[in-house]
Amino acid sequence: MKSKSKFAGMIMLLLMFALTACSGGNGPNDGAAPSNPDTSTPGNEASAGQDPKEPVTIEFMGHGNPNEKKIFEKLIASFEEKYPNVTVKYTSVPPGEYSQKMTTLISSGKVPDVFYVGGPEFYRFAEAGTLLNIQSYLDQTSLFNPDNVWKQAMDRYRFDGSKVGAGDLYGLPKDVGPWSFVYNKDLFDEAGVPYPSATAGDWTWDDMLEAAQKLTVDDNGDGKPDQYGVGAYSLESAVWGNGGEYIDYATGTVKVNEPEFYEAMQFVADLNLKHKVSPNQEAEQAMNAYTRFINGQLAMFAMGPWDQPAFWELPFGWDIAAWPASPNTGQTATWLGSMGFAVSAKSKHPQEAFDLAAFLSLDEQGQRENYQLGQAVPNLIDMAEGEFKEMDKGPQTRQVFLDIIQDYGRPDVVAFSKDTQWLDTFNQNASKVWNGEMSAKDFTAQIQPKMQELYDKGNK
Repeated sequence: MKSKSKFAGMIMLLLMFALTACSGGNGPNDGAAPSNPDTSTPGNEASAGQDPKEPVTIEFMGHGNPNEKKIFEKLIASFEEKYPNVTVKYTSVPPGEYSQKMTTLISSGKVPDVFYVGGPEFYRFAEAGTLLNIQSYLDQTSLFNPDNVWKQAMDRYRFDGSKVGAGDLYGLPKDVGPWSFVYNKDLFDEAGVPYPSATAGDWTWDDMLEAAQKLTVDDNGDGKPDQYGVGAYSLESAVWGNGGEYIDYATGTVKVNEPEFYEAMQFVADLNLKHKVSPNQEAEQAMNAYTRFINGQLAMFAMGPWDQPAFWELPFGWDIAAWPASPNTGQTATWLGSMGFAVSAKSKHPQEAFDLAAFLSLDEQGQRENYQLGQAVPNLIDMAEGEFKEMDKGPQTRQVFLDIIQDYGRPDVVAFSKDTQWLDTFNQNASKVWNGEMSAKDFTAQIQPKMQELYDKGNK
């Protein structure tokens, strides 16, 4: 679910969409829910009428960095050992090419048996009948206890014919991705600054700013910091924590022009424009925030569970904390990403395809390998709250991941949109705020009508 670094809130949003596949190509969409959803009765071990021992080959396509590819190659090997009659042909494509690749495969009728799907693509594909309704398969599986899976993750892949989040399941969660606040413990120790709190609400924007000012250092006196206090601060976290919203999905009203939103956006912009504790666009282009953090030149940043393998190799101490709370509300928030495994409605081997998706998503053995390899928080609650939390590798405060899932994490902004042009327009123009050309108040007043027009056109 990943490219990491971007500039301030705008880039963090783009990052989010790349990680969760919430932006991207236009999947086919007939404008209506499938009128005759799949009602086939799955077998317990293999497709109806087929010898369970008969050799079967299925195709699985995902995306990710080389580390993720290696992890899934190991997981697939474990699946093939458990299901010796099934061979999995695995293809991993670069994240930036995935949406277009899927669109091409769908158009040509060559959809993989199992593939990644998330956000707007899930909405479009479910509506178009591209995805298999897997509810009946899930109802008969003995792989897991439904009460032992994060509801927040499962609900992302429900579709009732008109909206996401209700109805039957058309996918299984690959992961549920809590976007956490990470910090360099060594830099905090050197500056004599107390660590951020792992408890939501304890640490505010004011506390973070005070720490960031002490942690921003110009070593050579050229007026340009060689070490920054904070980078790529999450605009979503600021907006939601401040009581703002991008949109009210119940009414379809874009709300970026309200004070709770633009005040939070101005706070994020001012980390650079006013306080100089965060890299500006020029500095970000010279060295992105992810690289700065890895190099020990950035004190506070952001990370998802998928970052663990790289962070385990860092030569300095680090840990995660709750995102700083708005001093106006006392509330903390962040986004809770997710990518899913879907089965093609045209798969010739739906049972085996479901078995692979279920193994990668919910099988205890698969989930254990997944978290031990540093790919994700387990989808199984008892495993997440037990052995995962007790794991002897960083982060030390793993409970923060679980707090985000259970308490203050929220679905990505576009999780319930099928067309994202309304938010793309915001992101493409938000640099006017980040570079100081416009105030957040003036910018959001100007952009809101256009966003509303695009949302109405693409989603109503």
